Amino acid sequence: MSPEFVAVAGLVAIFSIAMWRSLNMGAVALVGAFVIGVGYFRVSPAEIAEGFPGSLLITLLGVTYLFGIARANGTVDAIIGSAVELVRGRVALLPWIFFLLAAIITGAGAHSAATNAILIPVAIAFAHRYRINPLLVGLCVINGTNAGGFSPISVYFNIVNNIFEQSSVSIPAAPIFILTFLANFALNVAAFFLLGGRELLRRGASDDQTDRSDSTDTGPTGSGGTALATRTTKWTTPKLLTVALLVGVVVIALAFSMDVGFLALSAAVVMAALYPQDSKRAVEQIGWGVILLIGGIVTYISVLQGAGVVDELAQSVSTIGSPMVAALAIVFVAGIVSAFASTNAMFVVLVPLAAPLVLSGDVSTLGFVTALCIAASAVDSSPFSGGGALIVANTEEHLREKTFRGMLIWGMSMTVVAPTLSWLIFVLPT
Repeated sequence: MSPEFVAVAGLVAIFSIAMWRSLNMGAVALVGAFVIGVGYFRVSPAEIAEGFPGSLLITLLGVTYLFGIARANGTVDAIIGSAVELVRGRVALLPWIFFLLAAIITGAGAHSAATNAILIPVAIAFAHRYRINPLLVGLCVINGTNAGGFSPISVYFNIVNNIFEQSSVSIPAAPIFILTFLANFALNVAAFFLLGGRELLRRGASDDQTDRSDSTDTGPTGSGGTALATRTTKWTTPKLLTVALLVGVVVIALAFSMDVGFLALSAAVVMAALYPQDSKRAVEQIGWGVILLIGGIVTYISVLQGAGVVDELAQSVSTIGSPMVAALAIVFVAGIVSAFASTNAMFVVLVPLAAPLVLSGDVSTLGFVTALCIAASAVDSSPFSGGGALIVANTEEHLREKTFRGMLIWGMSMTVVAPTLSWLIFVLPT
């Protein structure tokens, strides 16, 4: 058997076993790296361990620890509460409030899954109360999560950036964030008008006179533990300091090109030293599962890179036709596979294959990376994703089947629309 066949078969086995038995894909990938590396490629365990991404571990540790503190000390709840207070019954603004909240929270370093878990149950509860299509507010959260998902301190961006750096490709942080934000904003505009936005604009201010003190009983708190805060939000010193540190991390990382992981970890340690009671709860929210997932997949891919398999596969992709056609093939694979599997894992697998196209100079680095990011993340609206499942699960029983069908249609359309449009807009003109 050829090395390429063994490598791809191993990757398929890792995905299949992890999904079949609901295992952490990273743990399975580490075992796969050991078995294939030692048994087939004759690589020593020490060399395999060297492929584990230490810098990415620091980044994920730092940003999730800092966000865990923001969640533990009530900063996240305060942001949500303040945003909802601004609506004052104008129901057409509610979906956009949740879009912006999702973008802010994910952009501050939260996992997309954590943002969805915090906001989707709250958003769906508000949708029921104000008679808004639950599919609309659910998609607003997911689109907002993707809009903030490529900020310089976000998990998605740092995964993509770190893996490209391993292939000696430097990607521009700010332009990618701006372009992916605008793309997801455009998707959200389309969702808003397709799923009842016009009726909400005509309705104006809600005539719902329900006592605000009862609104904490209108829906679940969700797995994130965030209740429907309706009383006046109190901005305490720890919350204000947390927001200042989050903003400071972003500004310093962009202005001085400093390492985001160590900046976020430093900010988290400062908060932990000042308020140790929050630190204890925040440690529990560090994304150890995501660190294992990404670390395991990256380690497996590094074994293949060391054996020259990734280069061979990249050469195979480049022989599809022109570089533009190869780029289109990659973004389509990103969209289709990511609809059913982990977006994080897809980035880890596809970026090494995409890097040679960028290094060749045949496609624009900014355009191709932007298209890849959009194609892989836009399909998170599939009902088979964690966010999509949360939307369906939190929808009222009599609307659940309709919402599932709507999620299925929207999510599956994104596997075609997102790769095609992102390629046409960002790759082809360059």
